[in-house]
Amino acid sequence: MDESNNRKTMNKISYGIDAPKVIRNLFLVGIIFLVLAIFLPAITISKVQIQTAQISFTIALICIIEAALMLLYSLVGKFKHRDRMLKLHEWKGNEMVLDVGTGHGLLMIGAAKRLTTGKSLGIDIWKNSDLSNNTLQQTEQNAVLENVSDKIKILSQDITHTTFRDNYFDVVVSNLCLHNIYNKEGRATACKEIYRILKDNGVAIISDFKHTGDYKKAFESQGMNVEKIGIYFIDTFPPLTIIRAKKIR
Repeated sequence: MDESNNRKTMNKISYGIDAPKVIRNLFLVGIIFLVLAIFLPAITISKVQIQTAQISFTIALICIIEAALMLLYSLVGKFKHRDRMLKLHEWKGNEMVLDVGTGHGLLMIGAAKRLTTGKSLGIDIWKNSDLSNNTLQQTEQNAVLENVSDKIKILSQDITHTTFRDNYFDVVVSNLCLHNIYNKEGRATACKEIYRILKDNGVAIISDFKHTGDYKKAFESQGMNVEKIGIYFIDTFPPLTIIRAKKIR
């Protein structure tokens, strides 16, 4: 039965749920505080009664709304945001593209659909805390089902230290990835690595919900022409900002 269900799953295009544990925990905390609001509307400390129902209900509402918005982004918003990011480059069709933290290949496959003779590569370290069912196999299957398997290549690599040669890519894209590098020095190293592997006049399009100011400074320190685009509050959650950095010859 499990093998049959796995086969059915692998025969469907799936771009996963972003940060599934965060969404789950927000829903759980929301439900807990909702229960507290109903069944423990007040507490007494030293004969002083404190009304807690309103506080508990407010916390529950915030957690549930945030979880719902994150889920909505995973199911709908990230597809619009992918197109928004890819439109920031004028595609010729012969580009070499790298998607950093490709996950299920949303940006990698989106870029591949814009290519004729070019190639779209995706790298990841495959952490399920970042994306549900985050496996190279699911990403390969998505590429097959999207009819771009001949235009893509998927590798297990860390952006802080890749095996690509200097000046290799025309375009580097990444969404909700670099913040997962938990120290500032590591994120700066990732930006330097992106600069190294970009061709002259190549462009990096990086989207994230935090540290985007640091990415901007890191790219500018390499002499790149950088613009900050957004924040997008309507269709992304957490609200995302895009950094577009061009490597000047």
